Amino acid sequence: MLSAESLQHIDTELAKYPADQRRSAVMSALRIAQAEHGWLSSELIEYVANYIGIAPVAAYEVATFYNMYDLKPVGKYKLTVCTNLPCALRGGVNTVEYLQQKLGIALGETTADGRFTLMEGECMGACGEAPVMLVNNHKMCSFMTTEAIDQKLAELN
Repeated sequence: MLSAESLQHIDTELAKYPADQRRSAVMSALRIAQAEHGWLSSELIEYVANYIGIAPVAAYEVATFYNMYDLKPVGKYKLTVCTNLPCALRGGVNTVEYLQQKLGIALGETTADGRFTLMEGECMGACGEAPVMLVNNHKMCSFMTTEAIDQKLAELN
């Protein structure tokens, strides 16, 4: 279910922990699996769990708790906007509204061309740079004015 390269990356993560604490690598292993497949199906979560030697329910608990894991297909670019109170007070809600209008989708939806998925996120620890948007769980974008959003979307096209 995973390429040899992904399994090697998981093995590298597993090597960081004592043999009796393989569960500690589950977050990294799920991230690696998601990077290869784009999202985590139930079968893929179970495969990862079996590979690292933990109960599938333990891996599923992690995958369903953290919003960085996608349990259904998402667009090529997943845009997650923080709307917690500090960001909301500094324009996070406006950022979501502008993206919804610009992309023609609601939160949790993907554009018809499969390019963008828009998500609402919890605190990203960048309150002083609000409003913030995370692209594909890796690239933090700060001070997301309408102009900054337009520029970022143009870069991603």
